[in-house]
Amino acid sequence: GFMTRYERKIFDELKSPHLKYWVPFVWFGNLASKARKEGRIRDSVDLQTLMNEMNKYRSWCSLLFGYDWVGIPLVYTQVVTLAVYTFFFACLIGRQFLDTDQGYQGHDLDIYIPIFTLLQFFFYAGWLKV
Repeated sequence: GFMTRYERKIFDELKSPHLKYWVPFVWFGNLASKARKEGRIRDSVDLQTLMNEMNKYRSWCSLLFGYDWVGIPLVYTQVVTLAVYTFFFACLIGRQFLDTDQGYQGHDLDIYIPIFTLLQFFFYAGWLKV
Protein backbone atom coordinates (compact mmCIF):
# COMPACT_ATOMS: atom_id res chain seq x y z
CA GLY A 1 0.00 0.00 0.00
CA PHE A 2 3.00 2.33 0.17
CA MET A 3 3.87 2.02 -3.53
CA THR A 4 1.98 1.68 -6.76
CA ARG A 5 2.47 -1.50 -8.75
CA TYR A 6 4.64 0.38 -11.22
CA GLU A 7 6.84 1.78 -8.44
CA ARG A 8 7.12 -1.66 -6.87
CA LYS A 9 8.24 -3.11 -10.20
CA ILE A 10 10.94 -0.42 -10.56
CA PHE A 11 12.00 -0.95 -6.95
CA ASP A 12 12.30 -4.73 -7.37
CA GLU A 13 14.25 -4.45 -10.63
CA LEU A 14 16.84 -2.13 -9.08
CA LYS A 15 19.98 -4.15 -8.35
CA SER A 16 21.83 -3.29 -5.18
CA PRO A 17 24.10 -5.41 -2.96
CA HIS A 18 22.65 -3.66 0.11
CA LEU A 19 19.23 -2.58 1.33
CA LYS A 20 17.36 -0.19 -0.93
CA TYR A 21 15.80 1.98 1.79
CA TRP A 22 17.17 5.13 0.13
CA VAL A 23 15.25 4.75 -3.17
CA PRO A 24 11.93 6.19 -1.91
CA PHE A 25 13.85 9.14 -0.45
CA VAL A 26 15.27 9.92 -3.88
CA TRP A 27 11.78 9.65 -5.35
CA PHE A 28 10.45 11.98 -2.66
CA GLY A 29 13.17 14.54 -3.32
CA ASN A 30 12.46 14.50 -7.06
CA LEU A 31 8.70 14.80 -6.51
CA ALA A 32 9.15 17.67 -4.05
CA SER A 33 11.38 19.55 -6.50
CA LYS A 34 8.87 18.96 -9.27
CA ALA A 35 6.04 20.18 -7.02
CA ARG A 36 8.01 23.37 -6.29
CA LYS A 37 8.54 24.03 -10.01
CA GLU A 38 4.85 23.45 -10.70
CA GLY A 39 3.83 25.81 -7.88
CA ARG A 40 2.28 23.16 -5.64
CA ILE A 41 4.79 24.10 -2.97
CA ARG A 42 4.52 27.87 -2.76
CA ASP A 43 7.75 28.85 -1.04
CA SER A 44 11.33 27.63 -1.18
CA VAL A 45 11.40 27.74 2.62
CA ASP A 46 8.60 25.16 2.67
CA LEU A 47 10.56 22.97 0.26
CA GLN A 48 13.67 23.36 2.41
CA THR A 49 11.70 22.37 5.54
CA LEU A 50 10.32 19.29 3.77
CA MET A 51 13.75 18.28 2.55
CA ASN A 52 15.33 18.81 5.99
CA GLU A 53 12.73 16.58 7.64
CA MET A 54 13.14 13.95 4.93
CA ASN A 55 16.94 14.03 5.36
CA LYS A 56 16.56 13.65 9.12
CA TYR A 57 14.34 10.59 8.64
CA ARG A 58 16.74 9.17 6.02
CA SER A 59 19.68 9.58 8.41
CA TRP A 60 17.73 7.65 11.08
CA CYS A 61 17.14 4.85 8.56
CA SER A 62 20.83 4.90 7.69
CA LEU A 63 21.77 4.64 11.36
CA LEU A 64 19.41 1.70 11.78
CA PHE A 65 20.92 0.07 8.69
CA GLY A 66 24.38 0.56 10.21
CA TYR A 67 23.32 -1.26 13.38
CA ASP A 68 22.02 -4.13 11.26
CA TRP A 69 25.05 -4.25 8.99
CA VAL A 70 27.78 -4.24 11.64
CA GLY A 71 27.48 -7.26 13.90
CA ILE A 72 28.44 -7.36 17.55
CA PRO A 73 31.80 -9.10 17.92
CA LEU A 74 31.71 -12.46 19.66
CA VAL A 75 34.03 -11.28 22.42
CA TYR A 76 31.34 -8.88 23.71
CA THR A 77 28.91 -11.77 24.01
CA GLN A 78 31.49 -13.80 25.90
CA VAL A 79 32.28 -10.92 28.27
CA VAL A 80 28.60 -10.34 29.03
CA THR A 81 28.04 -14.07 29.60
CA LEU A 82 30.98 -14.26 31.97
CA ALA A 83 29.81 -11.13 33.82
CA VAL A 84 26.26 -12.46 34.27
CA TYR A 85 27.39 -15.86 35.59
CA THR A 86 30.04 -14.31 37.85
CA PHE A 87 27.50 -11.85 39.24
CA PHE A 88 25.06 -14.61 40.12
CA PHE A 89 27.73 -16.80 41.65
CA ALA A 90 28.64 -13.85 43.88
CA CYS A 91 24.93 -13.36 44.65
CA LEU A 92 24.56 -16.97 45.80
CA ILE A 93 27.34 -16.45 48.31
CA GLY A 94 26.73 -12.81 49.22
CA ARG A 95 22.96 -12.84 49.66
CA GLN A 96 22.86 -15.56 52.28
CA PHE A 97 21.56 -14.62 55.68
CA LEU A 98 23.90 -15.45 58.55
CA ASP A 99 22.60 -14.78 62.01
CA THR A 100 25.68 -14.49 64.22
CA ASP A 101 23.48 -14.65 67.35
CA GLN A 102 22.71 -18.28 66.56
CA GLY A 103 26.30 -19.25 67.22
CA TYR A 104 27.22 -20.87 63.91
CA GLN A 105 30.63 -22.54 64.06
CA GLY A 106 32.95 -20.62 61.70
CA HIS A 107 29.92 -18.84 60.21
CA ASP A 108 28.98 -21.69 57.90
CA LEU A 109 26.87 -20.98 54.86
CA ASP A 110 23.16 -20.74 55.49
CA ILE A 111 21.40 -23.30 53.30
CA TYR A 112 18.14 -22.00 51.86
CA ILE A 113 16.68 -21.48 48.39
CA PRO A 114 17.15 -17.84 47.31
CA ILE A 115 13.87 -17.47 45.40
CA PHE A 116 14.33 -13.87 44.24
CA THR A 117 17.95 -14.40 43.27
CA LEU A 118 16.91 -17.42 41.19
CA LEU A 119 14.13 -15.42 39.53
CA GLN A 120 16.60 -12.64 38.78
CA PHE A 121 19.02 -15.20 37.35
CA PHE A 122 16.35 -16.73 35.10
CA PHE A 123 15.36 -13.30 33.77
CA TYR A 124 18.95 -12.23 33.11
CA ALA A 125 19.94 -15.58 31.62
CA GLY A 126 16.84 -15.43 29.40
CA TRP A 127 17.72 -11.95 28.20
CA LEU A 128 21.28 -13.14 27.63
CA LYS A 129 20.06 -15.96 25.39
CA VAL A 130 17.89 -13.56 23.39
